[in-house]
Amino acid sequence: MTPWQVSLTPKARKQKDRLPKTVQEQVLFLVRDIEIRGPVRGDWPNYGKLGHGQHHCHLKKGKPTYVAVWAERDKEIRLIEVIYVGTHEKAPY
Repeated sequence: MTPWQVSLTPKARKQKDRLPKTVQEQVLFLVRDIEIRGPVRGDWPNYGKLGHGQHHCHLKKGKPTYVAVWAERDKEIRLIEVIYVGTHEKAPY
């Protein structure tokens, strides 16, 4: 099966760079997991579909809780874009 192409938007890349190191590592692990197994990640904490082709999960629980939000951009090409990484309070959903 062809792997998915996953990228971070420029905004998400900046957000990731400001996160604690352990959360940054979780972002990279999530990206690799999506590349291999696709956008539906029911095995990640608090995973949920947000609507048409959008998904989210928790990267770290506690205070603050960190989340990632990603969107399927093209199912034919198998393209996914991470659009947000950061605290739960500021998540775009």
